[in-house]
Amino acid sequence: MMLASSCRRFYADGSLAPWGVLLAILDIWALVNIFGKPWDLSKKLIWAAIVFFFPFGGLILYYLFGRNSS
Repeated sequence: MMLASSCRRFYADGSLAPWGVLLAILDIWALVNIFGKPWDLSKKLIWAAIVFFFPFGGLILYYLFGRNSS
């Protein structure tokens, strides 16, 4: 889902754009970081859903609000 969503992450020939690869790596990093936190499962699933379904915006929201919350 993360690789197929968002606009212009792919070139016309179907290859992945360089910033698309970077965004996918950052999204995967955020998901690994989320599930490594000592939060309850519901909070982890909410943040994971936000990052998964909104790759760019969810990453920004997680960086601003979720990364340092307890």
